[in-house]
Amino acid sequence: MEAFDQVLQRITPAAEQQLELPEGWGQGRALFGGLTAAIAWQHGQAGAATGQQLRAMTVSFVAPVLAGQATLQRRILRQGKNVTQIAVDFLQDDEVVLAALLTYGSARASQVSVTDTPEPRSVAPEAGTPFPTVKLLPEFARAFDYSVTVGGLPFSGNKSREFGGFMRFRDLSQPISIGTFLGLVDAWPPAVLPHLTELAPASSLTWTIEFPCELPQQLTNEWWHYVATIDYAAEGYGHTHAHIWDKHGQLVAISRQTVTVFA
Repeated sequence: MEAFDQVLQRITPAAEQQLELPEGWGQGRALFGGLTAAIAWQHGQAGAATGQQLRAMTVSFVAPVLAGQATLQRRILRQGKNVTQIAVDFLQDDEVVLAALLTYGSARASQVSVTDTPEPRSVAPEAGTPFPTVKLLPEFARAFDYSVTVGGLPFSGNKSREFGGFMRFRDLSQPISIGTFLGLVDAWPPAVLPHLTELAPASSLTWTIEFPCELPQQLTNEWWHYVATIDYAAEGYGHTHAHIWDKHGQLVAISRQTVTVFA
């Protein structure tokens, strides 16, 4: 398994480039979505204007992204005084398999200020339940530690609308970046999986993540707190949102997903 950060370091500033996507990061038949999203960010951010912060990123997982050769294409849709919109596509076999939209924006004066954000429950990571070490875990999960403190384990039959706890990189220890943070957030399984009692595949269809502030100075192998809520789930699709906090209880991101579940 190539280290997560080493994959990102292979990406150049070129607007179009070839990239060999690594083995060892499987999620079913596709590559781990957190890694492909991080690659899209790493490629896209080279087009951002100096001083602009990533405010939101939307990823559409069009088709399974496979290990092997891929073409990355970046287009600056618009670069204004305060906001830049950047599109990134992954192509394999001349077909788009992933499409991402990155929105960067500069801070500016505003009369609107609503900063009383949701706070995490007071619970320690040590109080949670780790994921069991079983062969059925996807390949990518070996890179992370998990502690479930809300809801139940995947496929446990727990019907809670909330699911979450803590996650961290197991071996990678470095200051967090947007890329490694995307890997952490997507490492958490879909919130619908605890409702099931038998194994069934599920995957993200679309993913939007929003950043209300810059990421804190925290390490990748320190605990990050994550709690997802099911807004609606039926007919093989689930719609969820999640909040992610740093070790001090500061809200650092809001994640929204449409997931498919084949059960």
